[in-house]
Amino acid sequence: MTSSASSTVRSSAKSAAERIQQQLPPSNHAASLSFSSLNLPSSRSSGVVGGGGNHSSRPKDRPSSSSSSSSSAAVVSTRRSKTPVRRSQSKDFDDDNDPGRVRVAVRVRPRNAEELLSDADFADFVELQPEIKRLKLRKNNWSSESYRFDEVFSETASQKRVYEGVAKPVVEGVLSGYNGTVMAYGQTGTGKTYTVGRIGRDDTAERGIMVRALEDIISSTSSASDSVEISYLQLYMESIHDLLAPEKNNISINEDPKTGEVSVPSATVVRIQDLDHFLQVLQVGETNRHAANTKLNTESSRSHAILMVYVRRTMHDKAAEGMKSRDKETKAELPGDKGIPRVRKSKLLIVDLAGSERIDKSGTEGHLIEEAKFINLSLTSLGKCINALAEGSAHIPTRDSKLTRLLRDSFGGSARTSLIITIGPSARYHAETSSTIMFGQRAMKIVNMVKLKEEFDYESLCRKLETQVDHLTAEVERQNKLRVSETHNLQKKLRECENALIEAERNAVTRSEFLEKENARLELRIKKLLNELQLQKDQYDLMHDKAIQLEMTLKQTKQQQLENSAYQKQFADASQVYETKIAELVQQVEDEQARSTHAEHQLNEMKNLLSTQETSIHQHEMDNYQYQRELAETTYTYETKIAELQKQLEDEYARSKDSEEQLGQMKKLRNDHQDPQENDEVTKLRAKLEDLSQQHESTVDEFETMKLDYDDMLQQKEKLSVEVQDLKQKLLLEEKQRKQMESELVKLKKNLSESENVAEEKRHIKEELLKVSSESGAPTGSQRSHILKKSLSGQRATIARLCEEVGIQKILQLIKSEDLEVQIHAVKVVANLAAEENNQMKIVEEGGVDALLMLLQSSQNSTILRVASGAIANLAMNEKSQDLIMNKGGAQLLAKMASKTEDSQTLRMVAGALANLCGNEKYLMLLKEEGGIKALLELALSGNRDIVAQVARGMANFAKCETREIMQGRRKGRSLLLEEGALEWLTSNSHIDSASSQRHIELALCHLAQNEDNAKDFKSTGSVTEIVRISVESSRDDIRSLAKKILRSNPYFSS
Repeated sequence: MTSSASSTVRSSAKSAAERIQQQLPPSNHAASLSFSSLNLPSSRSSGVVGGGGNHSSRPKDRPSSSSSSSSSAAVVSTRRSKTPVRRSQSKDFDDDNDPGRVRVAVRVRPRNAEELLSDADFADFVELQPEIKRLKLRKNNWSSESYRFDEVFSETASQKRVYEGVAKPVVEGVLSGYNGTVMAYGQTGTGKTYTVGRIGRDDTAERGIMVRALEDIISSTSSASDSVEISYLQLYMESIHDLLAPEKNNISINEDPKTGEVSVPSATVVRIQDLDHFLQVLQVGETNRHAANTKLNTESSRSHAILMVYVRRTMHDKAAEGMKSRDKETKAELPGDKGIPRVRKSKLLIVDLAGSERIDKSGTEGHLIEEAKFINLSLTSLGKCINALAEGSAHIPTRDSKLTRLLRDSFGGSARTSLIITIGPSARYHAETSSTIMFGQRAMKIVNMVKLKEEFDYESLCRKLETQVDHLTAEVERQNKLRVSETHNLQKKLRECENALIEAERNAVTRSEFLEKENARLELRIKKLLNELQLQKDQYDLMHDKAIQLEMTLKQTKQQQLENSAYQKQFADASQVYETKIAELVQQVEDEQARSTHAEHQLNEMKNLLSTQETSIHQHEMDNYQYQRELAETTYTYETKIAELQKQLEDEYARSKDSEEQLGQMKKLRNDHQDPQENDEVTKLRAKLEDLSQQHESTVDEFETMKLDYDDMLQQKEKLSVEVQDLKQKLLLEEKQRKQMESELVKLKKNLSESENVAEEKRHIKEELLKVSSESGAPTGSQRSHILKKSLSGQRATIARLCEEVGIQKILQLIKSEDLEVQIHAVKVVANLAAEENNQMKIVEEGGVDALLMLLQSSQNSTILRVASGAIANLAMNEKSQDLIMNKGGAQLLAKMASKTEDSQTLRMVAGALANLCGNEKYLMLLKEEGGIKALLELALSGNRDIVAQVARGMANFAKCETREIMQGRRKGRSLLLEEGALEWLTSNSHIDSASSQRHIELALCHLAQNEDNAKDFKSTGSVTEIVRISVESSRDDIRSLAKKILRSNPYFSS
């Protein structure tokens, strides 16, 4: 079911694509929109803008032209013959409304010091009128000629204003899909290269047309859907050279026999990422361009420079909707293009022509005369083509020069062209200035047929359809699987529901039986409860009756008490009578009674004191209850003592009671007998009570002291508990970190063992390669690449897994471990990581450079020194790492390492690191001062092929960077390598067996020979002979060309 659905989707998509392809135009699948293909009125055309159109870059200054000018360009064929016939029309250049006309601007160079002196009497030779766009050229003091241009720039005009007036409309047209050309023409020394090719790295205001045009193009395009590519060529002595690849010279020009489009297929094409990338590429091209010093210009361009910019832009839906009103008729004619993405391809030529010159004024001689001849020849051919186009000639001699062939589309073709002519203000060059102005006047009469180049993007459409088919197929399969899965789940749920229903029925029956039994049990219990309630009610009634009886008894008891009180009153009266009778007896017992009263008073005080003590004891018991867990034994002891005291007090109280009874008996008996023994007992009791009071006070004091000690102990216990908790947490954290470090160490050792296994596998693969080479002569490229890819993939997978599991920071921490084995493994991992470019910045950011340099300085282990040197050599390929290594004294450390070790592998790593550092222009002098160059030459004495190869590479890098600085004017004088005696070593080893080492030595010699200050050393050491040999016998074409160029350009060598 799934396969049939997917095949159905694919067949339907395929048939839809075939229908779309059948409905589209067959001519190279390109939508070349023109009047002849669409048969539309000229006022609505978007393909060719002959007399007017909607694609003008400045619609406010250029309104649509009249219908007559539009009808003159109404029919234009999309194919072009090899020799164009009347491709342009000669028009009056006063018609500013024609966007196809070649626009011409004039710029006047400021006067130099020599001209200010020589032209003092005739200073107003050129008079500018920028407000009316005119220029007056004076023949003498009474006559002058006036010329009109599209733009007139004085000597104070800024680079930005020149760009906006000359090139920006062309750049906007290129972004809209039209070809464009910006060209500078004029006498040598009038500022053409400054206007067009000025890079302006230090001052952005000085940037020329090339940099500003690319800046606008890059900012207006998207890196995701659009592309910007460039080629940079020079026409030198009628031979096309690639400035981005100097080894490519005499490049051929191809013409499309159908469209007549001119192309240079062998030229290097570079895709531009951003403006900085373009500036680097442009700097390379400018370095390779031919220039010389003449009387008219210290840096006179000896070739025509042509920058070709290829722009490819994808038309999105929003852009298509914005052009709906202009392309309405076009879409009606092409019904099959609905939904198909479109691509607009355009080309921008920025041409910096070499200046025309007269030999008698420029003072050229020798080879420069030949260069001037070819420059004037190509400019003459260009002037002939301009004249023919301006006069409407039937034959345009575009094949007379390669320059006119390359600019075929710019004058009389389909490109929008702007020309800026540069002139000098001096009357000494009246003829050259007049010729330049007439060239611009004739160019203004040329009208090009501007054409939009738009194609259908079938590749993206095909990819989109394939993606949709795959998506629909996967969706159908997913839906089928989902449907089957849902069916299975529903069936499973149905079975579960049935089983659950049966189980619920069983449970319901069981539950009903249980509820019936429970109901019967509850009914019986309710009956029992009712009976119990009835019994409780009867008991309550009985209790109520008893309470009534008790109330009656209480009333009777009160009545009896009243009666008893009356009886007591009567008894008291009788007693008074009796007392009167026994007055004498009373007098006798008064003393005894007084003593007894005093004893009773003392007993009452003791009772009060005892009650107070009991209250305080009770309070202490309550307080003691709160601390009974901590002071259980002490509390128990004091409670025991208190209980004994209470018992003693109770005994004393009982004794006092007995004394009272005895006193009562003595009153009743009214005897005068006094008992001295009783007084003794009272005294004893008083003494005992005082002892008990003292013991109680001491007990209370001890209890308060123990309470304070207990509070202090509680506070100390809380502090200790907090400290114990903190210590426990710290110990747990340290234990966790230790376990984590142990696990990471285990993983690291495991991964390092895997790395060692990978290294063992690499050695095994090398043995297999040697075995295969011995058996079959030499292994094939496919076998070797397969084995190497297998090894590299395994190693990279191991390293990637190691980074993900452990992390670079923790690996670098293990380098500082005191365990030598762990330290060795960690350094090996860092070295393997440093071999990958993606990991180098991470290692630098985590402090890897400092750790490796520390190992080189402190470690004595040969393995660590060798691996650490290799890691530094890998990191030294990165500019940021080079800064850190040099700032930390790495070069001096590596030089010391070269002198103190004899291991060939370590020496090779040290030589590689120094060779990489030699490729940085900023640290050439520092390398020499810290002994890096001297160390390289000492390493070369080892005779090891690998070490010598690294030394040769370092010499080539150093010489190249030093020569670049000298050529750019940042440094002068004799080479630093020559001061260290490197020239003798390079000369003596120029015939080395290794091809790579020989190539680097030859490059180093050639770069050193470019510095004229080194010429004496070359002659004294016989190195000039080596330069001659290299120009003939070198295996590399670019090196031979460079040697020949040096021999030609350097007068010391030519002599």
